[in-house]
Amino acid sequence: MKVALVLFVTSTVYLAAALPAPSASPRFVQVPAGDDEVVTVDLEAEPDYKFLNDVARNPRNAYILFTRRNPHNGQTLILNDANSIRNSNFNPAHTTIAIAHGYIQSQNSNLNQIIRDAYLNRMEANVIVLDWSRISQMDYMTAIYAIPSVGQGLGNLLNFISTVTGAPLTNMHVTGFSLGSHVAGNAGRTIRGLARVTGLDPYSPVWNLNSNRLAASDAVYVEAIHTSGNTGNRLFADVDYFVNGGDNQPGCWTSICSHNRSWEVFAATVTFNHLHGNQCTNVAEMRNNQCRGSQLPLGNSDVNKRGSGIFRVNTGANFPY
Repeated sequence: MKVALVLFVTSTVYLAAALPAPSASPRFVQVPAGDDEVVTVDLEAEPDYKFLNDVARNPRNAYILFTRRNPHNGQTLILNDANSIRNSNFNPAHTTIAIAHGYIQSQNSNLNQIIRDAYLNRMEANVIVLDWSRISQMDYMTAIYAIPSVGQGLGNLLNFISTVTGAPLTNMHVTGFSLGSHVAGNAGRTIRGLARVTGLDPYSPVWNLNSNRLAASDAVYVEAIHTSGNTGNRLFADVDYFVNGGDNQPGCWTSICSHNRSWEVFAATVTFNHLHGNQCTNVAEMRNNQCRGSQLPLGNSDVNKRGSGIFRVNTGANFPY
C-alpha cells in the first residue's frame, strides 16, 4: 500500500509540474477529437489521478506491426516478450516507422491506414501502429498528463526491438498526430539516438509552457508540420513547416479539416515526395508569404533527412496537394 501511495504522489507531482498554470491559457478551448469532430475542454479540470497512477505502472497500450507480408492483418508486438518480435514479420534490414494517433482516436483511425499504406506501397518497411486509445479516450486533461508514460512505452518498445533484432535506432522514424506528436517526442527522448520524429500539427494552447511537448532534442532530426491554429506563435522542432501559413487550409471550411490536412499532406509526400518549403528569415516573412530561401522537402520517407529553420509550404486544395 505504501509503495502504491508513493507511486501516486510522485506521478502526480511530476505531471502537475509539467503543465502551465491555469492563467497561462484560456480555461475553455476547442480541441480536435477523433477523425472529424471538435470538442470544448476545460483546461482547469482535474485529471483522473487514480487512472494516471495505473497508467504509470502499466500503460497497457498495443503495438501492431504491418509489413508487405501482412499489409492489412497486424501482428501484436509485446514489450519484453522477445518471441513476439522474433515470430513476427519484423525485418531489421528495413526502415521502421511508428505512428501515434491523437485524441479520441485508435488504431482504426483513418490516419493510421493512410500513412501505413503510403509507406508499404512505396517501400519495404516495418510499420508499427501504436494504439493508446484506452488513454486517449479519457477526458482531455487526463490524456495530456498521461502522454509521458505513453511515449516512454513506445520508446522502450523500439529500444527492445533494437536489442532483440539488431535493428538500429538510426533507421527508425516516429510520427505522431495532434496529441500523438508529443507522444512521439517523448518516445524519442526516452531512448536517444532515434533518427527522426515528425509532429503532425502539434500546436495547442496547452503546450505553450509544457515541458513534455515535442522538442528539437527528441531525435537526431525533428520536424513539425503545422496546418491549423499556429501561424508562427510557437516553434517546436529543428524544422517547423507552416503549410499555407499554418492555418485555414485551402478547400477546408472547418478547423478539424485543416487539422487533419497535416497527416493527409504528410502521407501524400511519402508517396510522391513532391512538396517543398522555402526557408523564411523570420515569422513575419512566413506569414506574409515572402519566403524565398533555400528549399527543403516537406515530409517524405527519408529517415536520414536533415534541416533547420522555418519553412513555408504552399499547396493546393485537393490530393496530392
